[in-house]
Amino acid sequence: MKKTVMFDLDGTLLPFEQDEFIKLYFGGLCKKLAPYGYDPDGVVKNVWRGTKAMAENDGSRLNSEAFWEVFRAAFPDKVDAREFCDDFYTKEFDAVKACLKYVPNHKPMIEKLKSAGAEIVLATNPLFPECAVMTRLAWVGLSGEDFTYITHYDNSTFCKPNPKYFTEILQKLGREPVDCVMIGNSVPEDILPTRSLGIESFLLTEFVENPSNEDISGFNSGSVDAALEFVLNL
Repeated sequence: MKKTVMFDLDGTLLPFEQDEFIKLYFGGLCKKLAPYGYDPDGVVKNVWRGTKAMAENDGSRLNSEAFWEVFRAAFPDKVDAREFCDDFYTKEFDAVKACLKYVPNHKPMIEKLKSAGAEIVLATNPLFPECAVMTRLAWVGLSGEDFTYITHYDNSTFCKPNPKYFTEILQKLGREPVDCVMIGNSVPEDILPTRSLGIESFLLTEFVENPSNEDISGFNSGSVDAALEFVLNL
């Protein structure tokens, strides 16, 4: 079996579709920032602009630095929003779990992989702070203790689908591509970048994202249970 098993989060460990998540997320965030003079349209527009800056990050700075440079510049006359955003992610953000289609129990899978000798990595696109990732993990009964390493915007300098995002993880863990397997639901963000690096992969098909209609017939694919069986037999 591979030494390192990397899991995506949204649409993988969390059973939901992005559109509903984004709607609930922005609704809550805009409500949180409104009392401080942040207009909803400006918040949404500049969160996306900051997200674009993170997606284009070239490794020269943290993703969080790229995001907040853009967001703060858009609201020079407003009190800094980071403290309020972090408070949102640890409190009100929890309401966004309404986007889950159901609440799975991933604990047995995680424990089985650990018992087999694997280190478990949460390779979620690092567009959020760690506190936001922890909140989302709790939606399905998981915590930071279930993972050896978790990516977030304060410890990452690249984003998916840039293959350098995965290379950065390997470098930090001291692993080679042959040591790893990636499990995710997004063809462009999880599967194609890892395949380009020689990392084994498994595509989850329940909430699959394949906007370019790539031919996935040759991919290892299926359900979460099938992914577990696949990994244990590597």
